[in-house]
Amino acid sequence: MTTPAAAPEPTRFPVVLGLDTFGDRTSDRNGRALSHAQTIRNVVEEGVLADRSGVDFFGIGEHHTSDIPMSAADVVLAAIAARTTRIRVGSAVTVLSSDDPVRVFQRYSTLNALSGGRAEVVLGRGSSVDSFPLFGYNLADYEALFEEKTALFAELLKGTPVTWEGKTRAALHDQDVVPYTEFGPFPTWIGVGGSPQSVIRAARHGFSLMLAVIGGSPARFAPFSQLFRQALERFGRPPLPVGVHAPGHLADTDEKAESEFWPHYLEVLRRYSRIRGFAVPTKESFAFEIGPEGALYVGSPETVAQKIAANLIALDASRFDLKYGMGGLGHESLMSAISLYGEQVIPRVRELLRSERPTP
Repeated sequence: MTTPAAAPEPTRFPVVLGLDTFGDRTSDRNGRALSHAQTIRNVVEEGVLADRSGVDFFGIGEHHTSDIPMSAADVVLAAIAARTTRIRVGSAVTVLSSDDPVRVFQRYSTLNALSGGRAEVVLGRGSSVDSFPLFGYNLADYEALFEEKTALFAELLKGTPVTWEGKTRAALHDQDVVPYTEFGPFPTWIGVGGSPQSVIRAARHGFSLMLAVIGGSPARFAPFSQLFRQALERFGRPPLPVGVHAPGHLADTDEKAESEFWPHYLEVLRRYSRIRGFAVPTKESFAFEIGPEGALYVGSPETVAQKIAANLIALDASRFDLKYGMGGLGHESLMSAISLYGEQVIPRVRELLRSERPTP
């Protein structure tokens, strides 16, 4: 009798612990909003501090509003790359649907060159859709734009020459696209906020999966990780990492972190509730979100580390990017949170994961 073969061990990817920002407009010590220019300069300083503090990745998400004036994330990332040597840099989300895939590729291959191969990009359809009217796109084409432009981006990553034809831009015929990358294609992720179709799209094109968990229980995303791995196998692709992006804030104690974060979180969500139909948070809903079953990582380094480790295991993920900050928080508070994350949270998460995932 033949003994059945044991199921293969799941592929283990290196644990990556990063920080994301949308470049939310910060305030001075008196609570007055800083200029867009000063907010952008502050983000550069935050990225440099993240590198010094031991953070693995620093990402900036594209937005186009007065309260989130981060419309050229790649330029800001280049400034950070020029002042660092270790940390990986990239987009927390690039709204590919309202951009040109060729230009996105060129900007991030340029960033890759400037950073010595440290660039990454997260592609998204655009949960924040301000770029659509700004650049003349119709929201009715939301899904079709992303599908076609993602397919072109996948072709661009293969290297030149590129031949492609679609409906959203002019065709490319044996086209050379520069600059070439030195080290092969840079890591590319698809950001997914709840669409199984986007999970399958990521697998079909051979992109990694970034789960954007911004509210509710992270556990509900576990089936997406499983679907992604099944789809990769079905498309004949090798295993790829799964990451998690979620918001939060750190301070020395849980009480301090909560008191700093809550009023700004309430104000931002109240403002966006009028625009996008979000529910206005209450003290009770906030208490749930910062608890073990919620999506917010707000608290002391130990509280946040425990929650990150638990959800990386629950979601079978190897990467976590904390979206730090919230509109109205001060730059000093954000710098303190970055230091705590790099110097205390990251080593603690690695320790917790070693105990839960012993080396075979």
